Order: sequence, then structure tokens, then C-alpha cells
Amino acid sequence: APGERPAPARPVPEPPPARPVPASPPAPLPVSSGAIRAERLGSAEFRADYRLRYAYLAGSMYQGIASVDLVVRMGRAGLMGFLGSGGLTLGEVATAIREIRDRLGPDSPFGVNVLASPDHPAAESELVELLLAHDVRYAEAAAFTSVTAPLVRFRFTGAHRASDGTPIAVRHVLAKVSRPEVAAAFMSPPPRPLLDALVAEGALTTAEAEIAARLPVAGDICVEADSGGHTDAGSPYALMPAMLRLRDRTMAEHRYPRTVRVGAAGGLGAPEAVAAAFVLGADFVLTGSVNQCTPEAGTSDAVKDLLATVDVQDTAYAPAGDMFELGARVQVVRKSTLFAARANKLHQVYRSFASLDDIDEPTCRTLEGRYFRRSFDAIWAETSSYLRTHRPDDLARAERNPKARMAQVFRWYFVHSTRMAMGGVPGEQVNYQIHCGPALGAFNRLVAGTPLEPWRSRHVDVIADLLMTGAAELLDGSLRTWSRATPGD
Repeated sequence: APGERPAPARPVPEPPPARPVPASPPAPLPVSSGAIRAERLGSAEFRADYRLRYAYLAGSMYQGIASVDLVVRMGRAGLMGFLGSGGLTLGEVATAIREIRDRLGPDSPFGVNVLASPDHPAAESELVELLLAHDVRYAEAAAFTSVTAPLVRFRFTGAHRASDGTPIAVRHVLAKVSRPEVAAAFMSPPPRPLLDALVAEGALTTAEAEIAARLPVAGDICVEADSGGHTDAGSPYALMPAMLRLRDRTMAEHRYPRTVRVGAAGGLGAPEAVAAAFVLGADFVLTGSVNQCTPEAGTSDAVKDLLATVDVQDTAYAPAGDMFELGARVQVVRKSTLFAARANKLHQVYRSFASLDDIDEPTCRTLEGRYFRRSFDAIWAETSSYLRTHRPDDLARAERNPKARMAQVFRWYFVHSTRMAMGGVPGEQVNYQIHCGPALGAFNRLVAGTPLEPWRSRHVDVIADLLMTGAAELLDGSLRTWSRATPGD
């Protein structure tokens, strides 16, 4: 059973041969043994590096849903949350960082999300510049399909050698991944051409680049199974073993001074799920959907009222607005909304027609009259005005390419549906876009009939305590049950 697990500095050896069945059963553990405690689950090194009571993190949720209040509440409880910077302006992120520091104190650890921006790479660079200016030490990298220069710059700015010569990176990148090839890139040192380019432009010193060549881009990999928001709908039972073996092979190849830690996310809404993650070998766990239905979450009360009623079957998949043309998917609430159905219809129309002018009249009436409640022309006027100020390259492409213009008009609906949900706009519930996975349904069932059934009692640190202590009790009970078993049971 999992307990205190110091991370090995060398690859994990081949498992020993199966043990022979003992002649007599092992002596039972005392009922009050407390052999497994929540504070000892996962990696001790991870807890030390992140300065945590538990090997447990609250992940970022975009548009500041993972809010300042959420990060501060976690920090005051000896835990950590990542600010949801996706969709916020640089000014809003800077203000949030200052407020977190003012409320937690200058030395308390906290993290900030860095969201991949493949269609707007400058946004990633600007955010990393801001994080470095504020000396943020922890970043959660989400939705990346490859290693990028800004992430490498963040990770290795300030890297140096200890007095004994050991290479040290003072900043932590936790990469959320769901594909082995992406995990392999983050577990490896940065590519040499990328390091050379960063040195040439003055983003890293020669000494920092030399350290970077000897360390992984991310010291922590979070394996994201079927989660709320962007998802590949992976199974943790397949992903975790594959990623752990990949980690062991990477350690054998590179001989890093410290082991790359592998954690678990997605589907963690009950103590049984958290216990299963640690049994699978997770060094830490990261929660998401359950934290959206808390007083600290930066979304509307109307959304939280709905989320508190969600069951495990009440989610669906829809196109991702930020990667609409690529067909990436997000998991969202299906109950009491039509967002998933309408978003999927928009993507079907986008794939079927070359331009807005080609769409048949009945479909136009449905989209303009029922989905958007305004004309394509009105939406394009609003969208083009925004693009002209913030993303002129995208505007130029849309003006040249009718299909790109159609994509921009349809993407307006995804922005609109998020605003309606976060504002709790009355009469717009059918259009609410709420990123959420079935983990919240499991949690709602867990707390039904208890003081935590009302969401106003579900503080993020209370949820962490419930899930982690519950997981420890389950694992400890399983250990004691096993210890009493007779041979052949």
C-alpha cells in the first residue's frame, strides 16, 4: 500500500519474482495503527519542493475561475493552487499576483497557469515575461503539444550549480499531459537549437543554458485523464502505467540528479479515486472540477447552483473555442444547457461549408435566430473590431479567407457562452459553457446529506482534507484487511 515513497535517483529495477505463499498468515495490524496517513501519501520530495502538507494541488481553471481567493485559501491551509490566467489580460494577472502576495506573505508558495497559445505565441512570451518580473517560481503548463521557448526560459532563468556541482533549477514547471510523446518532450532536456536561440537573444545566459541541458524541461508531469475542459478522454488505468515506465526509461537515459515526479489528474472527485491514483503510483494528485463548485471559485452563483446538482452522467464533449478549427474538444456540463449540442452543430456546419454565404437558409435562421440572437454581420463587426486591436494577423487572414472568417464568427459563440455563464446572466442558461468532468458528480454523491451538500460550505481546503484523509483511511483499511487474510484468500 502506498505511504512515504522517496523517489529513486536511479531507474526502478525489475520487480522481484513473485513471493511464495507464506505458511501462515501475517500478523494483523492493530486497528489503530494509522500505517497510512494523508500527510504521507505520494512523494516526500514533491511535498518538500512545493512546501505542502499533502501531495495535493488545486489546478488552474481559466478566466480566473481558479481565483485569487482560491489560491489564497489553499496557501493558508498549507496547500497550493494555480491561478487560472487563461483569458485574463496581463494587467489582471499582475494585479492577481500582487494581491496573492499581499494576502499570503512574500514567501508563501503559489502557482500560475501558463496556457499554450499556438495561434498567438506572443501571449505566452508576454505572460512568462510577467511571471519572471514578479519572481513567480511555480507554473502549471497546460494544453501544450510541444516544448516552447518561453516555457524553457521560465524554467531555467536563475538555474545554477550547487556547491557540490549539482545542477539546480530554482523554478518548477508542472506539465499537464495526456500523450506519451508530449510527456517525453517535457521529461527530456530542452533541444540544443532552442537553447542556443535563447542564449543568442539574451533570454538565458550561457551558464543557465548549460544547466538546462542537464535537467528536464518539467520536473513534474501531471497525467491528465478524462477531465473537465480540454481533454483527450484518456483512461488513468492505461495512462499512468505507461507514463511511469516512460519516466523510468527517461531517468535511465539521462541520470538526472532528482527523479521526475508523475502525478494524476482527471476524475478525482471521491476518496476512492484519489486512493486509486496513489495505488497506480502517482507522486501527487491535482484536482479541478470539484473546486469549481466552491465559494472561492471565480464564477457565478448561478453556475455553482447548477454544478451542485450535477451527476456523473451530466457532462458531454464539445469543440474547444480556442482551437475550433483544429477540432480539439472540451468536456462541459450537459445538464440544463444546450451549449454542447449547439457547439457541436456549429463545428458540423463549419466542416460542411466553405463560407457563411454558402450556408443554406434554414440553417442560417437557426444559427442567427436561436443560437446567436443576432446576425452574422453584427457578430463580424464586433469580432473584427476586437481582432483589429488585438490580433491583426488573424483579421487579415479572415478577410482573405471566407472559411477563416466563418470560424471567427462561430468562435464568437464560445466567448459569448463563457461570459453568460460566468456572469450568471438570467435567461441565458441554455447557452452556459461550463467546463466540468464527471468527478464533480462523484463528489456530489459523496457529500449528499452531509454539511458539505450546499456548495457554500465546500471550501477548497475542506475538499482537499476530505479527499486525502478519505483516501488514506481506505488504503489503511485495505492494508489491515490484507494483513488479516489467510493464505489463498
